[in-house]
Amino acid sequence: MINGLYYITDADPEGRYLETTRAVLQGGARVIQYRSKARSIGDQREDARGLLELCREFGAKLLINDNPELATDVEADGVHLGQNDAPVSAARQLLGPGRLIGVSTRTVEQALQAETDGADYIAVGSIYPTTTKQDAVQVGLRTLEKVRRAVKLPLVAIGGIRRDLAPAVLEAGADGLAVISALREDSDPRIAAREFSLLFNRGLQPPRGRVLTVAGSDSGGGAGIQADLKTITLLGGYGMSAVTALTAQNTLGVTGIHPCPADFVAEQLETVLSDLGCDILKTGMLFSADIVSAVASAIDRHGLPAVVDPVMIAKGGAPLLQQQAVEVLITELLPFTYLLTPNLPEAEALSGIAIETETEMERAARKLQTMGARNVLLKGGHLKGAAVDLLLAGDKLHRFASERIATTNTHGTGCSYSSAIATLLAQGQPLPVAVKTAKRFINAAIATAPDLGNGHGPVNHWQGAKAIMAHTRNENH
Repeated sequence: MINGLYYITDADPEGRYLETTRAVLQGGARVIQYRSKARSIGDQREDARGLLELCREFGAKLLINDNPELATDVEADGVHLGQNDAPVSAARQLLGPGRLIGVSTRTVEQALQAETDGADYIAVGSIYPTTTKQDAVQVGLRTLEKVRRAVKLPLVAIGGIRRDLAPAVLEAGADGLAVISALREDSDPRIAAREFSLLFNRGLQPPRGRVLTVAGSDSGGGAGIQADLKTITLLGGYGMSAVTALTAQNTLGVTGIHPCPADFVAEQLETVLSDLGCDILKTGMLFSADIVSAVASAIDRHGLPAVVDPVMIAKGGAPLLQQQAVEVLITELLPFTYLLTPNLPEAEALSGIAIETETEMERAARKLQTMGARNVLLKGGHLKGAAVDLLLAGDKLHRFASERIATTNTHGTGCSYSSAIATLLAQGQPLPVAVKTAKRFINAAIATAPDLGNGHGPVNHWQGAKAIMAHTRNENH
């Protein structure tokens, strides 16, 4: 069965393609297609064997472009044929019954012919404009939908597919996404591949998406690990945890903090990741420099997208991140941060920029991005007027505004908001969609807060989740 992320690679004399391919496989690619017409057959054979070794390491399939003889010679998993290449019958005779044969198509008629000829899967494209194949003809989503209705074979969509366009391609009927530029040209192909791979979680049954939260315990239940796990579970994900500190706290404030040893935090992380795995790692209160270092190391080693909520100060004013830890967060954790979610005081402390306007919010977000964060969500709850959050996703700025809710019951909003984003990402939502949906969640949770305790009360996670479910039902109708 061909499904999931499918990466097409060309060789280069310096061998960088192997490094990129390894990163893409670490990010979750299921199929690698080797395509290199400019290299000699001897060099192609050497390239293919190197790629096959990588694919075996990661449990992925290797397909050879156009050349059944080379596929047979290196014992690859199959071959991918164009319309002008050898017929399926000839390729089958060489490869035998146990290997895969795919065929590129542009029309329903070509797809039906490939199915009749005995192909194992069908590629359809180019779906969007692309520059990586000179003879590519854009066929669009409509053709993909027609092919999906006409044939029963697995479909791989190819051509110009970017992260934010990919959900529409999957909804049109693709089982796999063949991607080239969006991975090869990314500064971090491992995380770019992970973004695509997570999109396939959309088709799983709940609990859908594994989220590992690394944070402190809140004995009052409104923030920290407790708020994270409530949010993850209510939104249909599977929550796991690594506790960084125990706190004694209620709605009036924090009266005591008992941090975990950093090596025990690292042990929790490795124990979970080595068995259960993880789609998104989310951090909250990390407390010490040693814990920050341990978490950064685990994120890098496992190639995980990390949603980092830089929890620094409790609602009541208690410091939750030591000053030395702030410095380590900047130097060691930010470079491995997929999404940074600071409020304005946290953004000011990290960026050194005073923030009183949306323009200054954007400037701080861009500064934090240059410091290493791949994406930045700057939460504007501390500004006057509407509650405006700015998401800097790559080089694109998204603005999310909502009416300000007059309440003191906001304990755990940052934890819950970032956990909702992490869960939605793990379930296959692209980043801008995940943030938009999570903001709907947290707004409803604040608006319906149960008014518990005598200080800053907790938000209503249950009503936040119901608001998302109701909105989803309305959209589907």
